[in-house]
Amino acid sequence: MAGKLTAGSGILLVTANVGSLFEDLDNLQKTWLREFYQTVQSHKPHFIAVHCQEVGGKNYEASMAHVDCFVKELLSSDAMKEYSRARVYLDENYKSQEHFTALGSCYFLHESLKNIHQFDFKAKKFKKVVGKEIYSDTLESTPMLEKEKFPQDYFPEVRTISHAFDLVNIHLFHDASNILAREKSPSVYSGMRQKALGFVLDRITDQRFEKVPYFVFGDFNFRLDTRQVIESLCSTATMQTDRVGDTNEVEKLIYRESENDRKVVLQLEKKLFNYINQDVFRENNGALFLQFDSELSCFKERLHELEISFPPSYPYSEDSSQGKQYMDTRCPAWCDRVLMSATAKDLVIKPENEEKYLVYDNIGPNVCMGDHKPVYLSFRLTAGAGKPNANKHKCCNVQ
Repeated sequence: MAGKLTAGSGILLVTANVGSLFEDLDNLQKTWLREFYQTVQSHKPHFIAVHCQEVGGKNYEASMAHVDCFVKELLSSDAMKEYSRARVYLDENYKSQEHFTALGSCYFLHESLKNIHQFDFKAKKFKKVVGKEIYSDTLESTPMLEKEKFPQDYFPEVRTISHAFDLVNIHLFHDASNILAREKSPSVYSGMRQKALGFVLDRITDQRFEKVPYFVFGDFNFRLDTRQVIESLCSTATMQTDRVGDTNEVEKLIYRESENDRKVVLQLEKKLFNYINQDVFRENNGALFLQFDSELSCFKERLHELEISFPPSYPYSEDSSQGKQYMDTRCPAWCDRVLMSATAKDLVIKPENEEKYLVYDNIGPNVCMGDHKPVYLSFRLTAGAGKPNANKHKCCNVQ
């Protein structure tokens, strides 16, 4: 998207893995929408960008039909009535696995914003945004969007570009096995994500378009260093290894206290991370574990982030009555993030940008929002943000 955003214009960037919402329409989806609307009403932004991952749910073949209802609710709700223009891009074509990303990017423009334009990637120029439009089945041929899926030797991710700033919607590969993630530090999965994210950043900053500040927000699937976390949590425990008889493959790791009747502290399996005291990941918003959140360190010259002051965003219970409980499938981690280039950080962090207008937090901290808590960055553009005629937003998708 591109338009004239004057000093004081409020920006709200939201990333939300919505895979759980389409499996519990009556509870999770209604709660999710209510919490999202409350966030909008609290911050009163002029421009909203919502980057969704796993659109249609984990069983998208059965649940994709519910996506349209979800989007129509967003577009027609009373809470969003002041947002007179919108663009929604949904990758729903799951039959084309070569190109399918399950990503959705939604942009809402407040009625007070004038002369808003959107970038046409084919014509390489900006066109005026009027009304509300939804694009789904034909994203590959939509000139207003750039979509890309990783080459076969990479793993998943997405991108969107925007103000003479770019907006990138991303979904990186997860840890398929806790056992394998523990084998070395950093894990093999961390290396895969590093390679994929580097690919995306190179695409954003290549020579095809003018270089502008960029925000990358989505489900990065960043994980804590599993080996180091276990060493910290189980420093005085002894480890028992259970193997599969035929292959001798490690099936389960059991950590027991040396004393205290050899009580089990942690059980680790491919899809099980069952620690005796889950509260440690919530205490002080999980600050103790930020030292193990290191996947972003190799990009410290290219990507920046505000201080994290909310608990790990994944994997929360999908039980609608459990708002703060983590599932025992994975080690809790800050998977969902809003990152930015150094020049984008200059747009966000200014001495005159009052602290009350700069918020980096999660949505729905006390209620069930699905297995991921949405994460958002809210800020106001300050005088001198960007070039005089560079108040433009492009948009593009990659998985």
